[in-house]
Amino acid sequence: MLKPKKKISKRELKQDTLVTSYMQMTSFYEQYKKQISIVVTVVVVVVAATVIFLNNRAKNNDLATTKLAAIFPLYDNAQYQAAIDGAADRNLVGLKQIVDDYGSTAAGDMARFYLANAYYQMRKFNDALDAFKDCSPSDALLKASRYAGIAACEEALARYKDAGENFESAAGKDATENAISEHLTDAARNYALAGDKGRALEIFKRIKKNYPTTTAGREADRYITQLSV
Repeated sequence: MLKPKKKISKRELKQDTLVTSYMQMTSFYEQYKKQISIVVTVVVVVVAATVIFLNNRAKNNDLATTKLAAIFPLYDNAQYQAAIDGAADRNLVGLKQIVDDYGSTAAGDMARFYLANAYYQMRKFNDALDAFKDCSPSDALLKASRYAGIAACEEALARYKDAGENFESAAGKDATENAISEHLTDAARNYALAGDKGRALEIFKRIKKNYPTTTAGREADRYITQLSV
């Protein structure tokens, strides 16, 4: 006589499923343990490298900040060449060396901005242009200043169309009406020098309409009259 089949409890079924899953995982690991080990090792190395990189970057930013603060008085006193080169006798690292050593940090990028300004003041417009273009500030006002710096270099190099476009970009990044209208005036002036009087006239009319209380807005009519002749 056949015996009735034993009824499997939920607990036994669950245990059996866990055993089966464990066996499958064990089998999978045994089959691919070399590849898994490589992946785990890579992940550990990447995480460790990221932590080290961030720590080093923070440390380097602090060092760059200290060196920039030490050399800044020379820049502020218009001793631009000394600010660029540094002063070994006073253990002052110059802006160029700060950029070379810490250019990837926020303080290093600020040093690059001052380096660009120093080159511009010394009429080394190509060097200033390269430095301004390499800057990547996060602050909105510095972004506007960067575009204005690029534009000023382009104007000094008689690249008036490029200067006009960059002055317009500076206007788009700035926050105050006075600054915006001044950048737009510079843009219009350069477009006129480039021979594009139509675009210059359009900008002066925009200044008059949108920023009438600014100095540029009050002077816009004079430029509009000149360009309309």
